[in-house]
Amino acid sequence: MAKNKQSIDFDELPILPVRDTVLFPNAILPLTVGRDSSLRLINDLKENEKFIGVVAQRDPRVDNPQPVDLYHIGTVAFVHKVIKLPSQSLFIFVEGLQRIAVDEVIQTEPFLRAKAKPLTDVVPTEKQSEFEALVRSVTSLFQQVVQLSPTLSDDLQTVVMNIDDPSRLADFIAANLPSLSSTEKQELLESLELKVRLERLNRQLVREVEVLQLRSKIQSDVQDQVTQSQREYYLREQMKAIQKELGEADEQQEIEELRKKIDAAGMTEEAKKEAHRELGRLAKMSPAAADYHVTRTYLEWLVALPWTKVSDFKVDIHKAKTILDEDHWDLEKVKDRILDYLAVLQLKPQLKGPILCFVGPPGVGKTSLGKSIARALDRKFVRMSLGGIHDEAEIRGHRRTYIGALPGQIIQGIRRAETRDPIFMLDEVDKIGRDFRGDPSSALLEVLDPEQNSHFRDNYLDVQFDLSKVLFICTANVFDTIPPPLLDRMEVLELQGYSEEEKIQIAVRHLIPKQIDEHGLKVPDQIEFQRDALAHIIRHYTREAGVRNLEREIATVCRKQARKIAEGSTEKLLTTPDNLRDFLGIPRFRPETEIIERTRQPGVVVGLAWTPTGGDILFIEANVMKGGKGFTMTGHVGQVMQESMQAALAWVRSHAVDYDIDPEFFQSKDIHIHVPSGAIPKDGPSAGVTMVAALVSALARRPSRERVAMTGEITLSGQVLPVGGIKEKVLAAKRAGVKEIVLPADNEPNVHEDLNPEMLEGLQLHYVKTIQEVIDLVLEKEPVSVETGKPVRDVALTPAAAGSPN
Repeated sequence: MAKNKQSIDFDELPILPVRDTVLFPNAILPLTVGRDSSLRLINDLKENEKFIGVVAQRDPRVDNPQPVDLYHIGTVAFVHKVIKLPSQSLFIFVEGLQRIAVDEVIQTEPFLRAKAKPLTDVVPTEKQSEFEALVRSVTSLFQQVVQLSPTLSDDLQTVVMNIDDPSRLADFIAANLPSLSSTEKQELLESLELKVRLERLNRQLVREVEVLQLRSKIQSDVQDQVTQSQREYYLREQMKAIQKELGEADEQQEIEELRKKIDAAGMTEEAKKEAHRELGRLAKMSPAAADYHVTRTYLEWLVALPWTKVSDFKVDIHKAKTILDEDHWDLEKVKDRILDYLAVLQLKPQLKGPILCFVGPPGVGKTSLGKSIARALDRKFVRMSLGGIHDEAEIRGHRRTYIGALPGQIIQGIRRAETRDPIFMLDEVDKIGRDFRGDPSSALLEVLDPEQNSHFRDNYLDVQFDLSKVLFICTANVFDTIPPPLLDRMEVLELQGYSEEEKIQIAVRHLIPKQIDEHGLKVPDQIEFQRDALAHIIRHYTREAGVRNLEREIATVCRKQARKIAEGSTEKLLTTPDNLRDFLGIPRFRPETEIIERTRQPGVVVGLAWTPTGGDILFIEANVMKGGKGFTMTGHVGQVMQESMQAALAWVRSHAVDYDIDPEFFQSKDIHIHVPSGAIPKDGPSAGVTMVAALVSALARRPSRERVAMTGEITLSGQVLPVGGIKEKVLAAKRAGVKEIVLPADNEPNVHEDLNPEMLEGLQLHYVKTIQEVIDLVLEKEPVSVETGKPVRDVALTPAAAGSPN
């Protein structure tokens, strides 16, 4: 046989250095040969002398190993087969024959050649039973390794059972045990004493069996936890289970980080106690548990809230006043209230935040005023729109038992602000919904009560949080839809509509610069607005209490000029009342001419109404026709307004003689009162005097005087009672071109308080206490002819003359 050990020349044995590989006797091993010296060695082997010494390197990183880089003990091997690879490397199969010791290196170039000495195993001669037990233990342990390992073939169990030679058994097991490192294999190769070799191998096998059993246990534990929906996390869970067994889990670090955050958050005692309780539960939970992420999210919310952090604010009343004046024109009441709050805050820093409610028509600056207040106070600004909210949980949060539960918008806003004293605006508080899901306005009762909100308890957090430092500002268009208990908790500041002069000032200071900047125009090189042009836009293209539509019209003019410039025009645009039609089209409102034209006929008079968008004029028409005791009321009028019409008719019937009206007119005539714009709902008692004037005008054929409007509630005894919304109504009358206004005498203080001389310029106000005064001021003194429509002098009005108008 070619590999007979007698033919091996140990005096000049070629040495093949190998990296990270140890060849044991009786083992066949494939090797890849790529180094030049190793290739020369294989190529120089003769056909009948294919014996080489395979020796492991001490450091596998050495590319050109010298004798000192090799271990002293190796294995003599027979080269069975050599395969050339496309990469010029060789793939060889070698079979280990016997241990050798390299005594002396006799050649280093072109490859190593050494004088070697064959080594024999030292077999113990004493205590054969102990040695036999050791052999059996090694065999049994290796069989267990084969059973537990997923990489070893089950055939190895049969092979190891058929090996009788203990030396060969030890070498076979060492060669096939994948967990052994190269250093450990080299130690086994150098162990000539068979008992020592088997003892070392036994220790390695015991360790391997423990590791494989632990691996099997980990797999079993993970498999029990993995459900069908969690299979995608299988590898992750396996890694976590390994870390848990080794005591290296990251969860413990995260628990400690959360504990530090809780201690540093400055929570109240109640919140801190609850947080530590939940943290204890979290530490005992498996990350795969259903409640794990719920509890963790809860703790993250607790530590993220600003329990003690407040704005670094120094009270500066003069600076605040400057900022408020820069951002908003007029609104003196609101500005004074904010400055009063700052003054008290300067004297008492522990002052609780007030609960303000801005009520006014759209476009008067309620929301922007809140932002200005935040800037003036140098605080964070948080806005929450309440319009259309139906669910009470939007305010107070959901309980943690619900999937996807979160705190309410109040707590979320505080977290976004990152301080416990922001300016918190609750927009559109009058538009909160109410249905089977709850009543959000009731949930706001605790939030907006200065005596209670220091102990606000969100359903999700379930611990008290102090909201007393928050400055809450609510906005609304009307009072009617705000529940009385909620309204009672707020300090209401009314923002009435703007006069024409105020709108011009706002346009010049804020709207025009803003729109010019947004449209990329330059002032005064490319566009300029004349004051008369602004007044024309206000009178003929807008009819509003605020300035939103005015801003839209200004934006329209800016867009037209921007288009001209984009098309190459360099001409500057100077807007005047004459050229506005080219940009905005025909005027939408003709207030002066409309009143004159419609009030020429008897039975048509002008009233004043308050609306959520400000004030407006209201035409009321009365008509008389043949019939008997018929009284028709149309125009989408509400119950209160219908009752005012009934009261007006009753007063006119009882005082018909005073105005030359047949006392029996109701027996033979039908009366119809109509309030135009029938699609718009109307209600309220303030049109009572207007109803009386319309009825007297129609029955007595006395037309209304030009440009006269009125408002006031009536009683059956003829008294005129005060009404609300005086500022809005007066400004609406002025916008419509009215020159004289009839008001209840008790409303005179409201005029002096809410209206300045500039707003009243061009208006004549009449204060009345009785209906008779209203009739004398509003209607012409003489009736007009049915046939000609001209005044009829010295003619008493008969029942026939009181017929239906043309």
